[in-house]
Amino acid sequence: MLTTSIAEVAYTSEASAAVLWQDILCQQNRKLINFIRKRVSNREDVEDIAQMTCVEVLRNSHKFLGASRPETWLFGIAANLIRNYYKTHQNRFLFDSLNEDNVIELIQECDPVDIIANDQLLTLMATSIDKLPADTREMLTILVERNGSYQDVATSLDIPLGTVKSRLSRVRETLKSTIS
Repeated sequence: MLTTSIAEVAYTSEASAAVLWQDILCQQNRKLINFIRKRVSNREDVEDIAQMTCVEVLRNSHKFLGASRPETWLFGIAANLIRNYYKTHQNRFLFDSLNEDNVIELIQECDPVDIIANDQLLTLMATSIDKLPADTREMLTILVERNGSYQDVATSLDIPLGTVKSRLSRVRETLKSTIS
């Protein structure tokens, strides 16, 4: 049974009513699948996330206020579903292996120039991180390798949370300037 109050109908923006979501989904389908495929390797999961994205867009179309383009809203929903996917399947990827299709796809999509540039960038970043002070490397270890939070870093190093945030901000700037 569908119950909609007069206030809810009045709140629905004109932009939301003017969007033809079925057309947008049809037009953006290939881009949506490619967007998801770049972030999720399992083909069945890509299809599931694409389908869930369409369902969520149609189910929540009344919440679209027109503050952005409909396509942006669509891809934002997809990004959120991908994020949720990795949160719920976190342990599954610890022992995930590449299958032959994924390896062939990776080889075909990779440009040797990009591979070399990425390798050089990775080497530069590793060298830069090795030059950082020990406490800063410890912060990065807690955050990245142990998947910790800012609060975990503050507790582990016995420093205030604000100090953690400011130090990480400075480290980001230092590493960015190394890349430039």
